[in-house]
Amino acid sequence: MDLRISPMTSQGLGSIAQTKRPAAGGAVAGAGFADNFKSALKSVSAAQQEASRLQTEVQLGNPKVSLEETMLAMQKAQIGFQATMHVRNRMVSAYTDIMNMSV
Repeated sequence: MDLRISPMTSQGLGSIAQTKRPAAGGAVAGAGFADNFKSALKSVSAAQQEASRLQTEVQLGNPKVSLEETMLAMQKAQIGFQATMHVRNRMVSAYTDIMNMSV
């Protein structure tokens, strides 16, 4: 599983800007932050499950699964989880800052 983030080009940003036009009710149309965050969480969860499966196979002595492959999958899952936790902590911090603003 590849967890690299590809850089956005100016064309990619232009297409995102076009899909985020407000609808009649004022809601934003198109895929938003929540959808992207859900897909990222699913990706991290899949990486963790794959690492767990490989770890179990190594423990059972499956000769088709290498220890190096297992350790690499575990590190990818750990990095993905840490990145997810950083995003979550930043979101909670931003929410707290907004709620503490005086109106």
